[in-house]
Amino acid sequence: MNSTSWMSTVELSLDKQPPLREKDDCVGERVTQGRELSDRDRQAEERDRAKRVEREPISENVIWVQSVYNKNVFIAFSSPVSGDGCCSTLLVGGDREFNVTGFEKFTKFTGFAKVGLSYLVVAIIGAQSSGKSTLLNHLFHTNFKEMDAFRGRSQTTKGIWVAKCPTIHPFTLVMDMEGTDGKERGEDTAFEKQTTLFALAVADVLLINIWCHDIGREHASNKSLLNTVFQVMMRLFGPRKTTLIFVIRDKTKTPLENLESELRNDIQKIWASAPKAEAHKETPLSEFFNVEVVALSNYEDKEDAFKAEVAGMRQKFIHNELAGDRQAVVPASGFSLIRCEEIANEKYSVFAANEELKVISVHPGFGKKLSSMIYTCISGYDEEATYYDEGVKSVKRKQLEEKLLQFVQPKFQDLLELKRSFTLDKFKEAFDKDLDGVIQGFSVTARNSTESFMAQFDEGCADAVIKQANWDTSKVRDKLRRDIEAHVASVHADKIKDHCEAKLRELLSGPVEALLKQANNMTWPTIRRRLREAESAFSGSAAAISGYEMDEQTKAKIDANLEKYVRRMVEDKAKEEAPRVLKHMEERFKTKFSYDSNSIPRVWNRRENIGAIARTAHSSSLEVLSVMAVIRLDGDDDGHKI
Repeated sequence: MNSTSWMSTVELSLDKQPPLREKDDCVGERVTQGRELSDRDRQAEERDRAKRVEREPISENVIWVQSVYNKNVFIAFSSPVSGDGCCSTLLVGGDREFNVTGFEKFTKFTGFAKVGLSYLVVAIIGAQSSGKSTLLNHLFHTNFKEMDAFRGRSQTTKGIWVAKCPTIHPFTLVMDMEGTDGKERGEDTAFEKQTTLFALAVADVLLINIWCHDIGREHASNKSLLNTVFQVMMRLFGPRKTTLIFVIRDKTKTPLENLESELRNDIQKIWASAPKAEAHKETPLSEFFNVEVVALSNYEDKEDAFKAEVAGMRQKFIHNELAGDRQAVVPASGFSLIRCEEIANEKYSVFAANEELKVISVHPGFGKKLSSMIYTCISGYDEEATYYDEGVKSVKRKQLEEKLLQFVQPKFQDLLELKRSFTLDKFKEAFDKDLDGVIQGFSVTARNSTESFMAQFDEGCADAVIKQANWDTSKVRDKLRRDIEAHVASVHADKIKDHCEAKLRELLSGPVEALLKQANNMTWPTIRRRLREAESAFSGSAAAISGYEMDEQTKAKIDANLEKYVRRMVEDKAKEEAPRVLKHMEERFKTKFSYDSNSIPRVWNRRENIGAIARTAHSSSLEVLSVMAVIRLDGDDDGHKI
């Protein structure tokens, strides 16, 4: 084997291999030394896909050194007519599936993954069998499969193929698109629109292949695609210069100037009729596209002229500024839109699936942790989206940040609620301990405890704050203060109630019970007098609890409640004695009957009027019943004579 021969590796899918042919350097053709593989050979190869087979060169231009069989990958590397190294791969299949594995191997093999921004992308669209692959092969020295005229005019390129141009520097990628208006897809125009928009999204230069005789025709090929291109460019990409080169095929004797003028008029009409956003109503075509027109002779009839004209086009690419450092070239914004959105969605999914976000903790550092996780997510997006359109990247970055903050905001609110509840519980516990045995200075104790725990909550909020957000914590803070104040007010009221009721019980309980047992015509007046005395005593009691700092409304409420309490206490005492009324009446009768007015036991003799004494004792016992029958706390009416 000639040591100067260019060597490359071929990876072929046995399921997708086309028939073998001799001395054919087109992409996708497996070449042997003048023979086709037999069925037995094919079966042997399929059983041993990992086996490496060395092949001899079949010509000075095409050498297959190795073949490695991989069921899902179809990459072909060969040398072009120039003898320089070229490689190509299927990028998107006719079934619309992206060849991920193949393209990854392509980028590694060609070094595309390492070129940074110094590369150029050229794509071509046009009608089926209009010579697109032939033009690219002669223009860029690629190896795309061309139509065999002897086999008829049928679909040759299926899907999207991509190749590395071997002779133009810096790195140049060329995409050969499936032709439009083909009988194979019939009325299904969705795929051709998708491929056209894909080409527009990623290409710096878009070649539009048209027949010379279609210029000026109302329904000529590619007009509908141009309308789609213009609409999407304005809707998604924004003003960024993409070069459109209209390649007029099979030119006639009509001067190029006339053809170009008529073609530009057609393009301008399509541009004028394309729906535009309000912001671009008056935007000229030149803001979006650099339009160039070239004409080529018929390849079959005037091959030499065709090659010379293509060589002239090639010089434009070699010396074109687009072939320089890509730092000065705005990447395809439409592609940026898709990629930046994909990157953002991927980063968001990873962030949302983080198990650490499922546990909310009041322990210190949670806010810093969330901030760090958001920062890491955004930084990862920034790193992967570095080379995409700055405007698109910034918009998607902002959207990603908003989504992340929307995702963590409920967790942030849950964290604040946990801190509020935790702080309130701790306050109640500490406040109750501080008040043990405290009467004087209640308000001072309450105020100091409140400010102390509000400060602790503020520290917790500061720890929970997420740097990327500017969320207001005042509502939760205000709720905590209201809860603390409500608890203080409740304890306040209970303390005053307990203190005052204790004083009133001390003043009234014993005397009222004794008065009810004595049960005479002065019982209720005496009880009412005792109540008035209790009111005076309460004035002293209120002075003793002046540390509670009651306002007038609170005092009035306490007075009303204590009045109810006093009445209820008297009523309870009366009801407590009521079941014993017969016993009290019996005791009263015995006392009045057995003792004289001086409480001296009677000595019965004939002089004693037993009947009168009995009547008096009986009347006195009924007086007990009269006193206990009605509770008389209102008014001075004590008419309870029996």
